[in-house]
Amino acid sequence: MTHRVPAEMFRFTMGDRAPLYSAILQTFGDANERLVTALGLDEVREQLRGVGWFGALTDDDLTGALKQLREWELLDVIQNHAENYRTAEEYERRNLQYSLTRRGEAAFAGVQHALAVLVSTGALQTAVLDAIADRLAELDRLAQDATSGDRRIFATLQELEGHLDALRGNTKQFNGELQRLLRTDGAELSTFHEVKGATVAYLQEFLTNLDQRAHAVSAAVARVEEHGPQTLWERALRGAELPPTGGDDPAPAWLARRQARWDGLRAWFLPADGSPARVEHLHHVARRAIVTLLQVLDRITESRRRSTGAVQDFRELARWFAAAPGEDDLHRLWATAFGLGPSRHAHLAHADPELVAATESWHDAPPVEVSTLLRTSGRTERFTRTGRVRDVAALKAERAERARVERAELEAAWSLLRTESPVRLSHFGALDHEVFERLLDLLGRALAVRPDSTGVRRAVTGDGRVEVVLRPPLDAQGAPAVLRTARGTLTCPDYVIAVHTAGASGAGVVRDAAGTSGAADVTDREVVA
Repeated sequence: MTHRVPAEMFRFTMGDRAPLYSAILQTFGDANERLVTALGLDEVREQLRGVGWFGALTDDDLTGALKQLREWELLDVIQNHAENYRTAEEYERRNLQYSLTRRGEAAFAGVQHALAVLVSTGALQTAVLDAIADRLAELDRLAQDATSGDRRIFATLQELEGHLDALRGNTKQFNGELQRLLRTDGAELSTFHEVKGATVAYLQEFLTNLDQRAHAVSAAVARVEEHGPQTLWERALRGAELPPTGGDDPAPAWLARRQARWDGLRAWFLPADGSPARVEHLHHVARRAIVTLLQVLDRITESRRRSTGAVQDFRELARWFAAAPGEDDLHRLWATAFGLGPSRHAHLAHADPELVAATESWHDAPPVEVSTLLRTSGRTERFTRTGRVRDVAALKAERAERARVERAELEAAWSLLRTESPVRLSHFGALDHEVFERLLDLLGRALAVRPDSTGVRRAVTGDGRVEVVLRPPLDAQGAPAVLRTARGTLTCPDYVIAVHTAGASGAGVVRDAAGTSGAADVTDREVVA
């Protein structure tokens, strides 16, 4: 299931009053750490000083800010009926108690995480790899010991997942910093040289014995797999002692998260599909970075050996000109330094050389036509035989045959999807993937059309040959339609659909037992791949 961030969840971080809103949320966040879940107006004002807010703030301003955070559903307000109020003013100030909503807690946590990422740098820590191997070995030992406690298994599993999260997070941050370092060219040369040199040493130290550590972790994963990690998770679930809830049982979701974490661990060290492990890709990235950094360091060192700039080069060249022994040496030095040669068109001759003598001066001789190719590229035209025209008959026949095959497949798909009368979407059941794609195209076209007053949607294909009529489900609360293909499963409302040639009959209105058309809810579509 895909979760979307609410539109105004981080609205408090923008605008002129963003510092006040952020300070108020931080006040409630700090109070939650002290297990204080509700604050009154005076308590909020007092706690604001503790988070660094010392600006002038009237009661109206603070009340307005709290009201705005309530409108954004970041704060909730309740009335405190357990207190005894001596005056009306005391009632006004102490009656209302504010607390963070679930959305407010998430917004505050998101901002805190963003600020932490901005100041963090990431690291490649071999100690984390050793810790992962140790925790896996301990899980293997606990799985074989029938007398081991479930709480110990739960604590070890939590430590293992924490180390894996640290490995992934630090690796992503360090790789981002490394790529930005490789693209940096504007830093001061001495600092740049020191940073790149230290990074090369850091990477070389990390790569030392990396293969042995990765092999130790993968071997530990294989040993745990032999005993079955599901048994460990079930024992860890008992050791987790999840609190009871009034809704669904949290155990299946907890076990599903453990499965996802374990799949992530296997993807890093022992992929189930035999693909290269991610730790091997990290090894290749680090080695390529070392080579690139060493090349950059060589270029920096070489640039330091060269002259400081073009001014010094020209001055040195002027000294060479002044010390030249003769005029011929000056010409040779000029040609060598600036690479100037004779005109490229000097070899061209007139169309009839007999009309113009070879001794004729260029000043008196008629001009010679110079081709555009010679002026632009320095090459003259060369006239050769015209290239053979390629025979495209075979290519045309192949394309025609391919078009016929595609058209036949399209006709076959339409024939399988065509209905004599309106049917439920679940009627199709299992489909070939090509036919399923055609059905998805029809559903997309129909759902993109605004429904009429009865909820019916009509659409046609691009060539106008096939028409689809989509109606709401007969039972809005009924079971969804499940369409299966070789590549995945589509779960969506069980619409009533009719597919037929445009203009044909058979698209009558389908009504339920009560005689009213069902209502479609296109927002409930969900694809589970």
